[in-house]
Amino acid sequence: MVVFSRARSVSLAAKMFYWQFVSYFSNMPCEVKPRFVVLYGSQKGQAQSIAEGIAEEAEQHGLVADLSCLNQNGKYNLEKESAPVVFVVSTTGDGEPPDNTLQFVRRIKKKTLSHDHYKHLCYALLALGDSNYANFCNCGKIIECRLGEVGAKHFYPTGYADDGVGLEVVVDPWLEGLWDAIKETLSKMASDRAAPFRENVDNSVKEIPDSSIPDVHLNLLSITDEPHGASASTDSKYASPASTSAVFDLRPASYAGGTVVVPQPHSTASGPTADPKTHDAILAASLTHSLPPLSESSLNVPALPPAFLDVTLKKVDTLEQNVGPLNKETLHQVTISKAVQLSRGDSVKTALLLELDFSSYPAFTYEPGDSFDVFCPNRAVEVDYLLCRLGLQDQKNHHVHVTVKNDTKKKGAQVPSHISQNASLLFLLTWCLEIRSVPKKAFLRALVEHTSDGVQKRRLQELCSKQGASDYNLYVREPSLSIVELLTAFPSCSPPLSLLIEHLPKLQPRPYSAASSRRKHPGKLHFIFNVLEFPACPERPAGSRGLCTGWLFDLINPDPVFPVKAEPSSSLALPKIHVRLRPNCSFRPPSDPSAPFIMVGPGTGVAPFIGFLQQREEERKKNPEALFGETWLFFGCRHRDGDYLFREELEGFVSSGTLSHLKVCFSRDDMKDEDAATSAAQPRYVQHNLLLNSRQVTDILLRKNGYLYVCGDAKNMAKDVNETLMEMIKTELRVDQLEAMKRLAVLREEKRYLQDIWG
Repeated sequence: MVVFSRARSVSLAAKMFYWQFVSYFSNMPCEVKPRFVVLYGSQKGQAQSIAEGIAEEAEQHGLVADLSCLNQNGKYNLEKESAPVVFVVSTTGDGEPPDNTLQFVRRIKKKTLSHDHYKHLCYALLALGDSNYANFCNCGKIIECRLGEVGAKHFYPTGYADDGVGLEVVVDPWLEGLWDAIKETLSKMASDRAAPFRENVDNSVKEIPDSSIPDVHLNLLSITDEPHGASASTDSKYASPASTSAVFDLRPASYAGGTVVVPQPHSTASGPTADPKTHDAILAASLTHSLPPLSESSLNVPALPPAFLDVTLKKVDTLEQNVGPLNKETLHQVTISKAVQLSRGDSVKTALLLELDFSSYPAFTYEPGDSFDVFCPNRAVEVDYLLCRLGLQDQKNHHVHVTVKNDTKKKGAQVPSHISQNASLLFLLTWCLEIRSVPKKAFLRALVEHTSDGVQKRRLQELCSKQGASDYNLYVREPSLSIVELLTAFPSCSPPLSLLIEHLPKLQPRPYSAASSRRKHPGKLHFIFNVLEFPACPERPAGSRGLCTGWLFDLINPDPVFPVKAEPSSSLALPKIHVRLRPNCSFRPPSDPSAPFIMVGPGTGVAPFIGFLQQREEERKKNPEALFGETWLFFGCRHRDGDYLFREELEGFVSSGTLSHLKVCFSRDDMKDEDAATSAAQPRYVQHNLLLNSRQVTDILLRKNGYLYVCGDAKNMAKDVNETLMEMIKTELRVDQLEAMKRLAVLREEKRYLQDIWG
């Protein structure tokens, strides 16, 4: 009897534990959605936009996403985080983290962190960058490397998206595979947490006779399981093309719950109307017209981005002056005291030098190598066009009030920080929104809902669809189409003001390098630029000028007459602009004047080196007995007579001994060496001149601890120079490609190979 009672007691305890286990895991999926964390670091909004898209789409997959910026320390805690974490980070400058990511990077790079500090952390990372720059996706690589060093583990391969060819080439497929990876990881985590329960149940069941336990089959629901009859092609935002050819979504095109599958049109007309004559005249694809197979395909159109802003306009009694950017207290309003045209004759590009007078701001100091931001407005004619298209021309002086919709489905919705409350509509469109920015696919998707013409609506759907990716690149992204040009091409599209505020990014200031030394020009700062010209094309019939360079040109030359006057007429008020200094602590001349250095700067890339040499000249005058290292400048332009910027000043530096070697080449001048013995063509580009002086250059860099500075175009010149340097090192040191790459990497790490380049 005693033995029987003990066995019966154990059996009942095991049964109770068993049913508690069943109850716990049966109720969990019904009450709590599995969660994961999305963290972003963004400079201009692209990474933030992608992260917000992930958070918004999570609900469609039965998940909850906690969205935070990496600088919002109070909203997340990686030290204790048990859920999967998705990072979306961009890179800015010369491989630097965005401003809102610097603190996070410093935190994880602390040497006091142990090798298993983040062993509990499971993460995925999407890095955004531009391969035209040397340190491609460097911020993402830094985070990935450091997390690995302190024990964190990937649950999904890292994506490296290249803005040089189009972020969507990597971003779209990376996002497509992310959801299965998150679900699989969450399922594994749930299974791991359940393991102790299962072990205890198994041990208890061994002590219970089979006849004492009911015949129950426990089926734990995996979060990757789909309900019976569910179609992946209609629920997935990134359904495969194969699945869409046989699936037609009967919901309206405005459905915001997931991908909308648009059936192929019954008519193949691809003009503004279905007129057969118009169709016959269309022989080639364009921004507004497509051809088969795209025009006859079913489309995967992304989900409609949720609206999240309410915008109201309020009439005011007094008119404000639309005279400058926001945050004027952090800027300096300086006078343009001189303007000189540097290019001559029939030069392809118009190069200008401007002198800024900041003598009234004693605290505004700069060093050679520094740059500064110029805050420019949108062009008045483009702002007026938008006001007309929005039907708000008569309300341009009304104050704009922006709030978040109470019923919005957008995760973490907030009024953009660059939107000034209670400023006029004219001010908002002039100084706050980047109306020249290339519309993203999500913006095109939103515009579909405000387009009345059926054929135009279909074309916008194509441009934002997965099947129309190549057309989007060809007709929108590559020509850098703006919202103004897009609306011109689609006249039946009439978006509300709230849509522009939701989708247009902040109007960014334009950076320029200082082309002077304040030691030579006290109270003054020089900078140079080419007036950018965008020629006419089918997508931009009228052509256009660069936003900032065109504005600066108009400021100093209201009536475009050449040459630009060196000194403005005293009877006219001198133009003023708003600027902000951008100190560059690394792109500076060597602190040791005896260190040799090499400068490579074709075209306007020569700008910072004028400041380098002006400063060196002043130092030599002050300390004539000091030891100064040799200096080299490799400069290039199209024509000796038209584009040779700062020719007199550069030759003067050579005469005074400030510049040891000046190597100049002209890519469009057909010149041969007069010495028949050499009979070699003159070098056309700066990298050719580097090769001709290979031994001296490598000797300075590898044996004399010298410095190399490169400034200018990132897409071609900087890449070519880098490849040339590798070839020079391979030849001079007789090493292989890998070893040459390592030598260059060491130069970068030691801050002796520095770049100031732009795309």
